[in-house]
Amino acid sequence: MTEQELKPIIEALIYVTHEPISEKTLIDLLGKEQQESVRAAVKQLVEDYQASTKGLEIKEVANGYKMATKPEHHEWVRKYLKYLTPPAKLSLAALETLAVIAYKQPITVPEIQEVRGVSAVSVLKTLLDKKFITTAGRKNVVGRPILYKTTKEFLIHFGLKNLEELPSLEEFEELARVSLGEEGALSPASDAATHTEETSSRETSIQNTLSGSDLGTPVNETVHSPVELATPESESPEPENQTTEST
Repeated sequence: MTEQELKPIIEALIYVTHEPISEKTLIDLLGKEQQESVRAAVKQLVEDYQASTKGLEIKEVANGYKMATKPEHHEWVRKYLKYLTPPAKLSLAALETLAVIAYKQPITVPEIQEVRGVSAVSVLKTLLDKKFITTAGRKNVVGRPILYKTTKEFLIHFGLKNLEELPSLEEFEELARVSLGEEGALSPASDAATHTEETSSRETSIQNTLSGSDLGTPVNETVHSPVELATPESESPEPENQTTEST
């Protein structure tokens, strides 16, 4: 098939895919002898959508291709989505924990709790259930605690090609505010003073820890085979006066 014959087929495949479809998958489907033509057709499709007056674009996300609405139309899309049943949103505690994992991965529960200053067990379960994070073996230190890292689902949810496209901490906080929505997941107004003080303290700790990190490169750690999430009983005991946050 010629490049012009391949383009509508590839366009259809990208349209129907739930998750980003990789170049390798397209080549496997259309034939390895079409390898160069497939690559050229994909490149041409991306350029066609970007240059056209269409409201959609083809984005490279998580090492694959997926159709998405163009940024200039997001406000209209948001207005429409308000009419739909909203998906479950991450709490502020979950977003803070996800930020720590994203920028410091692979990272252990004690290291997360050291940054945030509160227990992370229940929040980690939420992030695991939503498939935003996964286990990455165990750290080669005393006690061999479980390591955690972000997943392909995390890249898809935040529209990132790879971890090198992670935004700055300030930009991530803006994404967090958008994810929380207008209602947010914050404490009631009657608890505003206490919440503000606690949040400010946690944000300062997180920023101080992450500010010196190379945001584009995950921290290298020695890891072993992935294992299941340890139950709360297997975690190190926590001080009685330590606050536990729920999602």
